[in-house]
Amino acid sequence: MTASIRHIVFDIGKVLIHYDPDIPFARLIPDAEERRWFFENVCTHDWNVEQDRGRTWQEAEELLIEKFPDHAHNIRGFRKHWHEMVPHPYQHSVDHLERFIAEGRDVTLLTNFADDTFDQACEVFPFLRKPRGVTVSARVRLIKPDPAIYDSHTKSFGLDPAATFFIDDAIANVEAARAYGWQAVQFLGPETLDKALRSHGLL
Repeated sequence: MTASIRHIVFDIGKVLIHYDPDIPFARLIPDAEERRWFFENVCTHDWNVEQDRGRTWQEAEELLIEKFPDHAHNIRGFRKHWHEMVPHPYQHSVDHLERFIAEGRDVTLLTNFADDTFDQACEVFPFLRKPRGVTVSARVRLIKPDPAIYDSHTKSFGLDPAATFFIDDAIANVEAARAYGWQAVQFLGPETLDKALRSHGLL
């Protein structure tokens, strides 16, 4: 299996760095039920995904504030306190990423990320600049698990799909990568990652 893997592609959120909106919002909205309602009805996952698809934060905030004017402060708080949502790296994963690069392997990143927050993440976590390159969903206006983003990444970086190994925390993204022709595994923690790397001759 070792010879067949020539390209290693990492997702970022919940693979290389932790992400949890509850961290700042536990302070902004202390009541757990109110906070749950806010995430299910106001700053929802689907709303946030559109920033990963390229919508600006200004547009996103205006859209929600018009609909939920009483929640304007907390709506703006999502972007304002975003840095608190990414408190630390997953060092075990980062160690692998840096080891692959040191070994001369071809490493790239493929991530669903808003444009400006990706730049901010790179300031906080400089190792994100070490791979050969990155596809940021907001910049290509495509988002995982759309097959088009895997095709875009493959063509941008000259990858051989069958020789590409992809690590992502979301099973839908993993399955889409496999359907495209990549070898892919779901990140569930250090032990399962090491097991997958061993089985693919990467550890």
